[in-house]
Amino acid sequence: MIQVLVSCVMWALVASLLVLRRRRADHSITYASTIIALAMTLNIDPVYLALDPLFGGTNFITLAGDMLLMTGLYFLGRGVMRAGDYRPRLVRIAISLPTLLISLVCVATMFSFADRGHTTTTFMSDHGDQPLVGAYSITVFTYCGIVLAAMLALAIGQCRVTQGLLRVPALLLAIGASCGIALCATVVFMDVTHMIGALDLMRLVDAAYGPLTLATFLFLCAGFVAQPATRSVLRRFRGVRTDAFLMQLDPIWRNATKLRPGLSKLHPGSEVFEDPEAKLYRHVVEIRDAMIDPRVVFEISPTDLALLERAENHLLVRGTTSVMSTRFTTTDLDEALK
Repeated sequence: MIQVLVSCVMWALVASLLVLRRRRADHSITYASTIIALAMTLNIDPVYLALDPLFGGTNFITLAGDMLLMTGLYFLGRGVMRAGDYRPRLVRIAISLPTLLISLVCVATMFSFADRGHTTTTFMSDHGDQPLVGAYSITVFTYCGIVLAAMLALAIGQCRVTQGLLRVPALLLAIGASCGIALCATVVFMDVTHMIGALDLMRLVDAAYGPLTLATFLFLCAGFVAQPATRSVLRRFRGVRTDAFLMQLDPIWRNATKLRPGLSKLHPGSEVFEDPEAKLYRHVVEIRDAMIDPRVVFEISPTDLALLERAENHLLVRGTTSVMSTRFTTTDLDEALK
């Protein structure tokens, strides 16, 4: 049942990312989520029982699912690392291609030499007492734990540099990564107790496996969905505020450009001013130019000055929108309008 729920959560994440991130050039998170969703689907008993006999009936699908999970987590970690500037050396080593390749080679080698028996949906319960199988599982979940620890460090770093609504995705990722680390530690503990024959202790810890698995994927998926969702919400809020400032400043700007025509008056149909942020920036600049130009007399009331300063602060807010990419200097506009 847990495998079915986790698979549903992962495929729901893939569908959400395809909608929310369709315009982004980087689709690594979507690809990674698809790989992990495929890995989780292979763990569903009917799917496993249908596919494994096609590949020899020696539980090869266990290896395929685990390798897909490791690969998906690697790309997921790379996606999280690209989202911020905080990239400590240990994190870059943990989420690196050589680390992934070495881990994949190790698990494939151990799995190929283990006694895997015939197709079974309880592979670790049936064969986990073998040191080679135990070492195989420990390697898989140690790698997953290292990548999740790196993701936790990145999520904490993002929490420190963001604020407000933007902090929510990082918090969700941090909680998901923490649950994932606890899950990996639980599995490793179960592997060790199975190998040494402490079955009562193994069964005692086994109770935490299901809830931790579900919590890990729920919080990680929520974090990855929340990232584009919060940006979209903030962009909409900012667009509404930009339109409001444009409407409020319009009478002041018209009076200013009657006395001192600016570039937006000289080129009213230019595509440069179609972007609301660029248009607002130009309005602010042209009002300021009229206020300081000694050739004309243009003064505004304290209320209008306060409005102008709020518009300037709105444009200068960093990290919540693409204002930096749409802000033009007078020289930029001159070049664009030539």
